[in-house]
Amino acid sequence: MLIKYWPKTTKIPFMRYRFFGVAMSIIMIVGSLTLLATRGLNMGVDFAGGSVVELQETVTVTVPQVRSKITGALTVNSATGSDGARLVVIRFGDLDETLLGAEFQALPEEEKAERASAASNVYVVEELKRVFNLADTDILRNDSVGPKVSGELFIEGMLALGVATLMMMFYIAFRYSWSYAFAGIASLVHDGIGTMGLFSLLQLEFNLTTIAALLTILGYSINDSVVVFDRVREVRRKYKQMPSVEIIDIATNETLSRTFLTMGTTLVAVLCITLFGGPVLRDMSIAMLWGIFIGTYSSIFFASAIIIWLGTDIRKPGVTDDTPGFEGVS
Repeated sequence: MLIKYWPKTTKIPFMRYRFFGVAMSIIMIVGSLTLLATRGLNMGVDFAGGSVVELQETVTVTVPQVRSKITGALTVNSATGSDGARLVVIRFGDLDETLLGAEFQALPEEEKAERASAASNVYVVEELKRVFNLADTDILRNDSVGPKVSGELFIEGMLALGVATLMMMFYIAFRYSWSYAFAGIASLVHDGIGTMGLFSLLQLEFNLTTIAALLTILGYSINDSVVVFDRVREVRRKYKQMPSVEIIDIATNETLSRTFLTMGTTLVAVLCITLFGGPVLRDMSIAMLWGIFIGTYSSIFFASAIIIWLGTDIRKPGVTDDTPGFEGVS
């Protein structure tokens, strides 16, 4: 329905504000890198190692009761499940070995390091069962990841991001030219660093679900950029003597309705996940909300500004133009 009322043609001079847009992007990137260097990321159990246990909140099983009755360095908070039920969420790393029994303390140091996470998990779960008279079915979630596995997961997650980015760069270079590929990858790095900076600023949990969100953001962003690139190529073929600034303004305006309608419908879906998806999906949906915004922003201002500096020509040396004889207008 919205497209019916969208103007048929727009003439917004986006590239007039490209220096301001790039300056804002540089400030965001520098700020994000500073936050990552000083505050770091709030690594979830997937990457930091440790355990997460979730219980149904009842009259007797409450956050204050768990904090007071279970010994150990536990982080206990309340949350709301996807069905609206109240939960008690317990997070912890390796506990003091004096709590893990004489058998654990007698192990060699290397074996202690390997088994500490599992032993801590067993201790907390057994204590919860004993103190609150719980059955196995009352433990709604019990995830435990050792330090070795968590390190491998982090490396593999970052590797997935790197491989995805490289493959996109090679595709764009093959489909358009290296100037477009560089602009597209710069836009992806911009979006990735900006999203990780948000996670550092708000100390949202960074886990495997976040990696999935980042990959989704990169896919959304590069798709948006490629739509603009494709229209830039079409306009460049039509108006060969036109300055790059005007070409990109025309291309951006011609794709503007598609950009905002896609962004709007995606935002509605992600906002529903944020509001009603529960705590498990909250951090991922926040990342996607932010990523959709900066992905659209970077496609219009950041990537386009780089193309202006590098050139909009998509013809490779030795390859004739595929619209011969059409010189366009100046």
